Amino acid sequence: MSMVEDCRLIELPRIARDEGNITVIEGRAHVPFDVQRVYYLYDVPGGESRGGHGHRELQQVIVSAMGSFDVTIDDGSSRRTFTLNRAFYGLYMPKLLWRELSNFSSGGVCLVLASMVYSETDYIRDYDEFLSVKKSA
Repeated sequence: MSMVEDCRLIELPRIARDEGNITVIEGRAHVPFDVQRVYYLYDVPGGESRGGHGHRELQQVIVSAMGSFDVTIDDGSSRRTFTLNRAFYGLYMPKLLWRELSNFSSGGVCLVLASMVYSETDYIRDYDEFLSVKKSA
């Protein structure tokens, strides 16, 4: 069963050049799964939060492509908050964890690499249901 301690920051490859840096991310090489979907959140108004859900099977790596934001991970018994503010670090999250994104800086962009294509049935959008699923896992 996934715990907060299973989450970890992954340093992604960074190619530094005078004209700007490049970070390349390849599934299985730089993240612990094959990337099946990529999406990003942007234009999040100040004071708003995103996320507030868990996943039954989906694994993900969350990257601050620009700016900064906080990711709070909850496993049903403990919580931990990570501040993401560097484009060459990703936060790995295994399945069956609750996540909330908050404190977006102006212009902040949250890039998510996901292990599965979108499936509404994989989402757990109610925290009490999340706790019940965790107990039965």
